[in-house]
Amino acid sequence: MSGSEADGGLALPAEVGPAVTLLIADDDEVTRSGLSMLLAAQPGISVLGEAADGIEAVDRALSLRPDVVLMDVRMPRRNGIDATRRLLAEAADPPKVVVITTFENDGYVTAALGAGASGFVLKRFPVRRIAEAVRVVAAGEAVLFPAALGRMVAARPLGSAAALPQAALTGREEEVLRLMATGLSNPEIAESLTVSLETVKTHVGNVLTKLGAQNRTHAVVIAYESGLVVPRFAE
Repeated sequence: MSGSEADGGLALPAEVGPAVTLLIADDDEVTRSGLSMLLAAQPGISVLGEAADGIEAVDRALSLRPDVVLMDVRMPRRNGIDATRRLLAEAADPPKVVVITTFENDGYVTAALGAGASGFVLKRFPVRRIAEAVRVVAAGEAVLFPAALGRMVAARPLGSAAALPQAALTGREEEVLRLMATGLSNPEIAESLTVSLETVKTHVGNVLTKLGAQNRTHAVVIAYESGLVVPRFAE
């Protein structure tokens, strides 16, 4: 997605389509109930249920089959990282996972992104922005905050840096990956490179396959870890 870290890099679609179904997992009952009530009141979102820990999050997601799981990372019994990994491995048609956390430099978030989460939001964000993130991820895009992600990876690398040199990306695929890491969507990458949207989709698909990445967010994490993209802390 495009946009600065200050505005969250989110863009609400011009028309809200069918309601996105959502499961909220957080061990704090007040936070969980508050998010459930507030997000259920947002246009285009239907909250299917709640979970109080990582084990319950996986069980309820497998039974309710939401489009998106809003996953806290620090939970008892099973944390959000393990819950994300387990859910994406066990579900036949896995939901998208948006990590929600208190601190943007939380190392747990980086690990969750590497496990397959499609992005992250902060608990201090206005509910409107969290709702936008849910819609964006449900539509197949990623929720990226390049400066914050760069800081997290620089502070706590995941150990997948070797994936990039071993992937043998073409020059154009590396270029597309760099643009992905800035938060650009596929249409914006197509405009930047003056190529068709279908060409960009093909390049993105090749990048994910060659890197063994769960999704474009995971690919961007690898790009930062490998040094292909240098973290920018001034944003």
